[in-house]
Amino acid sequence: MVDLHTHSNISDGELPPAMLIKQAVKQGLKAIALTDHDTLGGLEAAKNEALAANIRFIPGIEINIDWTGRNGVSGPGPGGEFHLLGLGLNKPTPAFLAAVQALSLRRVNRNRQILDKMYEFSMITDIDAAWAELEAIAGGQKGTSLGRLHFASLLIKRKIVKNVNQAFDRYLGAGKPLFAPKEGMKFDEAVALIRESGGIPVLAHPISLFVSWGKLPDLIKALKDQGLMGLEAWHPTAKPGSCRRLEILAKELGLYITEGSDYHGSVRPDRKLGYSAKGRKIDDAILEVIPELAV
Repeated sequence: MVDLHTHSNISDGELPPAMLIKQAVKQGLKAIALTDHDTLGGLEAAKNEALAANIRFIPGIEINIDWTGRNGVSGPGPGGEFHLLGLGLNKPTPAFLAAVQALSLRRVNRNRQILDKMYEFSMITDIDAAWAELEAIAGGQKGTSLGRLHFASLLIKRKIVKNVNQAFDRYLGAGKPLFAPKEGMKFDEAVALIRESGGIPVLAHPISLFVSWGKLPDLIKALKDQGLMGLEAWHPTAKPGSCRRLEILAKELGLYITEGSDYHGSVRPDRKLGYSAKGRKIDDAILEVIPELAV
């Protein structure tokens, strides 16, 4: 078993990077990629633990892409998100590091906007919070990339909602009272930086784009023409039938097929290390056909 999409508490996961690796070893994984949101902060600790534990480690990232329908590509419906995985980042360039730092600053600005909205909304509901409280929710880890899942955890802690889904459905999702748009990286810039750093750019959970099946093939072909190399065909949030359609599409377009759990820990109990849609085991054969990730 392997897993090409996981998160630590350096972004919105539950486990510290080293503990994530330990958990992967405990569950019998042969290889694991750490792909925290808009940060490389957990890679060194995860790599060191992986070396000590003799498990294959693939350094990665998950980048939020500015999804505005440029370059002739139709944008998604309301709420659609475009996330790009960078897998195999063995030599991040100075330009890549600078771009990630800029992403981190944009993420901070967005979080400040959400906090401001919480203050305004507190006149209706006891929902006000301070930055320090948000950091405490994230475990006080230096360099953590805070995001909406941390706000969701705060709402759960306050007993304003029962779970993450309620937090997004009522407060944090697009069009909801606490939603603030996040400025991402341009797709062509992200692709170039990932490839220059030795990695492969992979479209994460394509269903999250909220693009109809009728338009999706042309969209993904356009992205391939701009440098996309892989498609995360199998993901826990997609139905197996949809995953199979994505796998067929990737093969038709000559894209690498990847698979990941998008593991976060107990905050998302439906996602388990080494498994994707409907409990399907992620077989290590998936790595054998990706030369850039070969041992």
